[in-house]
Amino acid sequence: MSKEVESLSKTLTWVIDSITQSGPDDREHIALAYGEAQELVASIPKDEDGDARPRIIPCFERSDACRAANDIACVGWILTAVQERVNERNLPDWRKLRKIINNTVKMLPLSEPTVH
Repeated sequence: MSKEVESLSKTLTWVIDSITQSGPDDREHIALAYGEAQELVASIPKDEDGDARPRIIPCFERSDACRAANDIACVGWILTAVQERVNERNLPDWRKLRKIINNTVKMLPLSEPTVH
């Protein structure tokens, strides 16, 4: 397993734990942040090589700001960042990671299906 895949797996484990340990209000807050993050990344084009980094960096920045404010919304922003990286489809085991991400998103009370 590559170091990046290992790191993404640890991050996803943290996201899943955060969601499962959250009450309904916090889950709703995470879902709203995830929705905002999805809207943001959809508005940012990938670079000419198809690299999602221009989409990922703002998600990490927003997550860091939320975390600094002790705001559970950081989970939704990180989930989107990881999802964008996995969607590049150039990681070992990206399909397994995508399945975990899809199942994680299903844990959130989303008001409408997110198209990605």
